[in-house]
Amino acid sequence: MKSRVVLAIGDPAGIGPEIVLRALGDARVRRALEPLVVGDAVALARHAEACALAARIEDGRLQVGDLPPVPLIETGSLGGQDWRIGDSTAVTGAACRAYALEAIARVRAGEARAAIAAPHTESSVNAAGYRFRGYPGLVAEATGTPEERVFLMLLSPAYRVVNVTLHEPLIEAVRRLTPELVANAIRAAHASLQALGLARPRIGVCGINPHAGEGGLMGHEDRAIVAPAVEVARAEGIDASGPWPADVLFAGRAYDACVAMYHDQGHIPVKVAAPHSASAITIGTPVPFGSVAHGSALDIAGRGRADASALINALLNVAGAG
Repeated sequence: MKSRVVLAIGDPAGIGPEIVLRALGDARVRRALEPLVVGDAVALARHAEACALAARIEDGRLQVGDLPPVPLIETGSLGGQDWRIGDSTAVTGAACRAYALEAIARVRAGEARAAIAAPHTESSVNAAGYRFRGYPGLVAEATGTPEERVFLMLLSPAYRVVNVTLHEPLIEAVRRLTPELVANAIRAAHASLQALGLARPRIGVCGINPHAGEGGLMGHEDRAIVAPAVEVARAEGIDASGPWPADVLFAGRAYDACVAMYHDQGHIPVKVAAPHSASAITIGTPVPFGSVAHGSALDIAGRGRADASALINALLNVAGAG
């Protein structure tokens, strides 16, 4: 039986609507899943026209090409307001947030097993008056989950990476690191890998400093923060190891997942290895929620050049986990 998945269109000014339409036209996705789309018809129609995609919206149904139509849940978030493809504004930021929240609500109501969202634009959502550092925090807020237990996992053919901290200045991210936060990330990684079918996953944990501090020569944070977290995880029966120098850990590719301390430490290797196909899942929450590992690409939005591979992979990952 196919899994039903709610698909939010992301920032309507970015490439989200385009890659949603492309994903809905992919035969692999349609064989594996029953999509339920959340967004505004006007956004999908504008992108379909701008990108010369064969799409039709009628009576609450969205049809792409010759494939069967899928339900479209309109939130009315754009509401006749002025917005343009490629422009970051509070209007499109508020709409993007509303689509994601509606998708989460549908999963919580039992209408679907998971939610997948096309990319957001953080500056746009914040311009709308919301504190927003990415989808994981929004899922935590919507489900009443403590934010310190919610993390992002990047998925690619080469790596699975869990970020302890995410979209925040590096100096603030390092200040926020504690043994408990790192241990929570290891626990969430372990549970999520088991949900993906790995009975006893091996988890490698990055250090904070170059060379993982090199015994205190390059800082004491690794011994004071990361090492105790790894010890706690191992005492709980988790096969975790570290802290390792990040470059050594990623080069070795010996673990089922790596836990990275901050955004670029984890994102750079994933995006170098899989620049267009990496996807992401929010872990540690009661609602399965996925997205892509790239942004809304305002610079190419509406030009018909967006690559939907990452969104397609995110959808197929959900199907595989089901």
